[in-house]
Amino acid sequence: MAVPISQMWTISRYVLGHRLRRTRRYPLVLMLEPLFRCNLACAGCGKTQYPTHLLRTELAAEACLSAVDECGAPVVSIAGGEPLLHPQIREIVAGLIARRKYIYLCTNAILLAEKLDEGLLSPSKYLILSVHLDGPAEQHDFSVCRAGVYDKAAAGIRRALELGFRVTTNTTLFEGTDPNAIRRFFDEMMQLGIEGITISPGYSYEAAADQDGFLAREQTHHLFKLLLSNRDKRWRFNQSPLFLEFLMGQRAYECMPWGNPTYNIFGWQVPCYLLEDGYVDTFEELLELTEWERYGQASGNPKCRNCMVHCGYEPSAVHDTFSGPAGMLATIRALLFRRYKDPDAAAELKRGSAADEADSQSLTSRPTSAA
Repeated sequence: MAVPISQMWTISRYVLGHRLRRTRRYPLVLMLEPLFRCNLACAGCGKTQYPTHLLRTELAAEACLSAVDECGAPVVSIAGGEPLLHPQIREIVAGLIARRKYIYLCTNAILLAEKLDEGLLSPSKYLILSVHLDGPAEQHDFSVCRAGVYDKAAAGIRRALELGFRVTTNTTLFEGTDPNAIRRFFDEMMQLGIEGITISPGYSYEAAADQDGFLAREQTHHLFKLLLSNRDKRWRFNQSPLFLEFLMGQRAYECMPWGNPTYNIFGWQVPCYLLEDGYVDTFEELLELTEWERYGQASGNPKCRNCMVHCGYEPSAVHDTFSGPAGMLATIRALLFRRYKDPDAAAELKRGSAADEADSQSLTSRPTSAA
């Protein structure tokens, strides 16, 4: 099981409490962005496109912890930007652990081994190092627009595991992804010894440098059907199994963006970390003043048409789990019978693998011109 029992119990108790109180909207994960500054400039990222003076701005530790207290979510995802560049990241993490929040510190891991050897962070059951890897080496380095990053991240993962840290990976997939390559990547991650993998389709940030690589909804269903059918029993995913079924096209959900609210240097972002339709000063204002009916696929908002990202739809999957006996049974079934055998998907993967092998042989057999 990719998520420890203690963490599952904390989240389950929190959700059930809100369900019993009939809370209409409540947060599951606070997306905390204490800075936008990064040591990479990925083509699919919309956060590093801000002017230089904003990239030099960061939230103080006190402001971060105040937002956490205000929100009350049991899980905090520290993103950005690259959180390891924040001068107070040790204080932020320590404050969250003292509050018994489960922390996913999202990092590209370029600095991870170095920072851990310096003693910047200490292992804790509440701290998960979530390393950004968008597939095998060639694909990841292309995605982040720099050679050698995959190897650096893999070294950081190995060092973190040696020191006793919990480690997961987070993978964002784009148009043109080779499903066979990603399945091999899953094998590589399990061999590294990480706790689990998280995956999500990319979202077309308006500010992203590359606007051609994002998946449409039908493409997402097809890709994830190929990826997640006929699974290797060793693969572990650190996310809701019903969300994975949603990505495969087996479930229909509406977006619940309030489940993963975002707080950054501008305040509380409306409606989610993917869209910028303004900011408000308090979490209560975010819940009460946001016109939630304007967002999600059912709204007809063109910005939401193809979005299937975890921040809006994983809360929907968790909500489904705790909606009644049917949701709970579906989740248990997904956990116990997670192979998802699909002969058609297996055949398509085999054809793709054969085509790749034929292309490779064709390239190696071409005669070279004389010098």
